[in-house]
Amino acid sequence: MTASKYLTALVSILVTAFAVSGVPAPAAAAPTSARVVAEAALGRSAYRIDVYSPSMDRVVSNRVIRAAGGPAPTLYLLTGIGGGEDGISWWDNTDVREFFADKHVNVVMPVGGAFSMYTDWIADDPVTGRNRWLTYFTRELPGVLDTRLGTSGRNAIAGVSMSAGSAVDLAIQAPRLYHAVAAYSGCPWSADPFGIAMVSAQVMRGGGNPVNMWGAPGGPRWRAHDAFAKAGALAGKVVYLSAATGIPGTIDRGGLPSPPVEALASVCTAAFVRRLAQVGVSAVHINRSRGSHTWGLFEADLRNSWPHLARALGA
Repeated sequence: MTASKYLTALVSILVTAFAVSGVPAPAAAAPTSARVVAEAALGRSAYRIDVYSPSMDRVVSNRVIRAAGGPAPTLYLLTGIGGGEDGISWWDNTDVREFFADKHVNVVMPVGGAFSMYTDWIADDPVTGRNRWLTYFTRELPGVLDTRLGTSGRNAIAGVSMSAGSAVDLAIQAPRLYHAVAAYSGCPWSADPFGIAMVSAQVMRGGGNPVNMWGAPGGPRWRAHDAFAKAGALAGKVVYLSAATGIPGTIDRGGLPSPPVEALASVCTAAFVRRLAQVGVSAVHINRSRGSHTWGLFEADLRNSWPHLARALGA
């Protein structure tokens, strides 16, 4: 099956699913406030801070590297498609603790949200449950941690693979919250057939129903999260976008390479850089000649992006 036929078939399946299920009824959020419910030391300046999310009526664990020496900005660092619940994350697979140990920044790494695209779903899903991650990241977690950590109030957000597009979307949806955004080896979303197919494939990989996320394919909710259509909202921010060709190299450091995934990320990233240029938004764009969707590649890009993020944060 050709790529175009595959995309058409997938969109057709989603439209059929919507027609059968109808518009899902939204679930009510719990009428209480977000708050810290537990905290535990993880060694050196690292902690696990558990925060109750009223919008999801659940406790979310966050691994936090606390800055020393007075109020500091915050970098929200999102992980890949498994949400860190699978033991695959910045915390588990990189030197993030050592790298940020001497940096004047709080680093927050939430655990959870597998296959959710880190967005607000319009209905609870039988498999993925209740997802209100946009609300959690933009309206619940920042206020709680600003108070707990005594932050400077300046924030950046970064994501990898699945969450690269999520980080871009969050920066667009909450433009006053983030001063910088970084997307490593991912695809900012669009509401065209390719974007619908790409996002839906990631949700369905975890057994979720994309209709429960944003409703009818290509409908108003999908268009509201179209990064290409809303790229101008990133004006004034530091934007860092990186990917590689998919050709394995020493940068992969023995990780399990995934050439097709990284090659697709390279194409998506370059297309979004061109879109940003069309609307007058500058971006730092790194397209490596070697690298194949491994944590070695992601770690290198996080390190490379830090001076740019630090400038935006005043860190």
